[in-house]
Amino acid sequence: MKLSPVKPAQLWIYGFIPLILYTYACREQTKNIPSETKQNFGKSKLIKKPASSFNDTLIIDRKSAVFYSPDSLQLEKIQLMNEKIVMANIKHNCYYQMQNARVSLKNGWPGVNIVEVSRARYLLFVKSSGADTVIDLNEKNDICGLFLFDRKQDPVLVDMPNVDTFLNEYFKN
Repeated sequence: MKLSPVKPAQLWIYGFIPLILYTYACREQTKNIPSETKQNFGKSKLIKKPASSFNDTLIIDRKSAVFYSPDSLQLEKIQLMNEKIVMANIKHNCYYQMQNARVSLKNGWPGVNIVEVSRARYLLFVKSSGADTVIDLNEKNDICGLFLFDRKQDPVLVDMPNVDTFLNEYFKN
């Protein structure tokens, strides 16, 4: 059996018809989406983290890495505000990012004091010059985080997935 060669006109038709059908099918899918869904697509509600159950102040006057997380009552309120799968993801991310940061501190910066905070609302960082900086953890919308403080510079909130970069940049002096 001998196959006949494909003519350019046939190739054009075989390529053009599926393209038109594909374009039409994609356009039809977006027409059937309700208008309220179209407006909300990609938008998320901005939810403020519930306030801490404590109003205590923790004083940090040493070279430190300060890990903060919610107290137990605050965590319960956060769980009520989020879907179960979202909350599981948030807790998973916090746990592993904080563990990674602790390992990086232990291996690369053993002289840095590690402070864990869950039962204080305010952090008072005291510089060697006597100046101080107060941070209200209620204003931080992440449920967990890490501040670096060397007593010479202002404390800095770290992007935990990039903790090694922050540690090297902040403590290099």
